[in-house]
Amino acid sequence: MRQHWLHAQFSEAFEITPLAGDASFRCYYRVTSAGRRYVLMDAPPPHEDVGSFLAVRDWFDQAELRVSQLQAADRQQGFLLLEDFGDETWATYRASGGDIAPLFDDALRQLHLLQASSPCMDLPLFDVVRMRRECDLYLDWYLPRVAGIEPTMGERERFHAGLTGFLDRLAALPRVPVHLDYHSRNLMLPDGALPLGQIDYQDAVMGPPTYDLASLLYDCYQDYPETERQHWSRIFFEALPTCLSAEFSGFDAWHKAVRMTSLQRHIKAIGIFARLACRDGKIQFLSEIPLTRKHLLEETEALHITAQQIPLLF
Repeated sequence: MRQHWLHAQFSEAFEITPLAGDASFRCYYRVTSAGRRYVLMDAPPPHEDVGSFLAVRDWFDQAELRVSQLQAADRQQGFLLLEDFGDETWATYRASGGDIAPLFDDALRQLHLLQASSPCMDLPLFDVVRMRRECDLYLDWYLPRVAGIEPTMGERERFHAGLTGFLDRLAALPRVPVHLDYHSRNLMLPDGALPLGQIDYQDAVMGPPTYDLASLLYDCYQDYPETERQHWSRIFFEALPTCLSAEFSGFDAWHKAVRMTSLQRHIKAIGIFARLACRDGKIQFLSEIPLTRKHLLEETEALHITAQQIPLLF
């Protein structure tokens, strides 16, 4: 099916090679024809819906965010032919010793554009119900399948009770458009240059203005000095429109909310990594858990959370 569809798109011969996948059913391939490169997304129905990807891509493009240009699409079969951003991500650029200050500048600039944009569709809400459901992944997958701990019903209830105050505060923040996976593996350097290209944005939601910044600064795949994180957090906060910044008493309150956002995100991420490994056989994601747990424990310290307050985190 894939080869047949590609033959219909190209008048000349082409080569197709697999690319690294992501945490979904989607597969990616690099297609080369007549000296030009493209990326084929194969998102098999009914597991994936390219319609949501295309809708968000069009909205991001209109908001002047850097996204892949669309070359061809077949929604029924789940095939998209997209502009190829190349192989250099934020993560590989940093690993090679590149200066990431310009990357942060551009990432924050694009985040402000995203938050100021108007989605052309109804986005899911990142509310307390969703946040609790995401945290259940930690209880359902990481603890029993990786850590070897089967939480009792009482422990589960105390876990959620301890988190409730933090989640309520996040849900009470103003809602803005959120990429949801704004981190070093989803930000690319097309042809090795800025602006950063964004990928994996199809799960966008309406959520707190701290979310994408927390994903970037407290990246599950990166570790930055806290002084650097606060530096970029302050720059972002000071550039917020008054309608958002006025919700916080100052930078300290803002950054505390960023840390609370990271706490919830890291609990979720650890559960997702465990599920990918244990359910889907993607055992490479187990190697992402130690750094994510390190971030999580640092957040408990920064937010003065004790084992009595939220059991099972420690």
